[in-house]
Amino acid sequence: MAVRSEAPIQDFDLARFGEEWSDDVSVDGGHNGCDTLNDILRRDLTAASLDPQSACIVRSGTLEDVYTGDSVSLDDLVIDHVVSLTDAWRKGGQDLHAKAHKNLANDPRHLQSVARSVSAENGRDASAWLLPNENYQCTYVTRQVEVKAAYQQWTTITEH
Repeated sequence: MAVRSEAPIQDFDLARFGEEWSDDVSVDGGHNGCDTLNDILRRDLTAASLDPQSACIVRSGTLEDVYTGDSVSLDDLVIDHVVSLTDAWRKGGQDLHAKAHKNLANDPRHLQSVARSVSAENGRDASAWLLPNENYQCTYVTRQVEVKAAYQQWTTITEH
């Protein structure tokens, strides 16, 4: 993986990553009839109950949050991009084409259900922020590297 300086955030626009939680992507789970949000919830929650009208929509469940080590209810969680989209943008994401932007934003390797409280803290790379659960930090950093490598991104000197 290349090591470079961080690119400026100029021209960052979340809309460039496509419709939120799109099923119209060519990553695992794409075109399965369920949106990415519910794909990730079904993957990450225990005791998930689905909407009786749809096998896709998760109505309740509990998360054993890998970021904090705590149990979290569906109402208190969000889906986190392991590499924040702003960090991805500054490290090669600005050079991706539209389809790659959509795939990056919806790639299950890149998404993790987490406690709402800790997700707000993440938005930087692993050199500037590591999750509170020390037992998951190596896995978290490995996932960041895997995602960045898959989408031809780079790391900064500090991050490397």
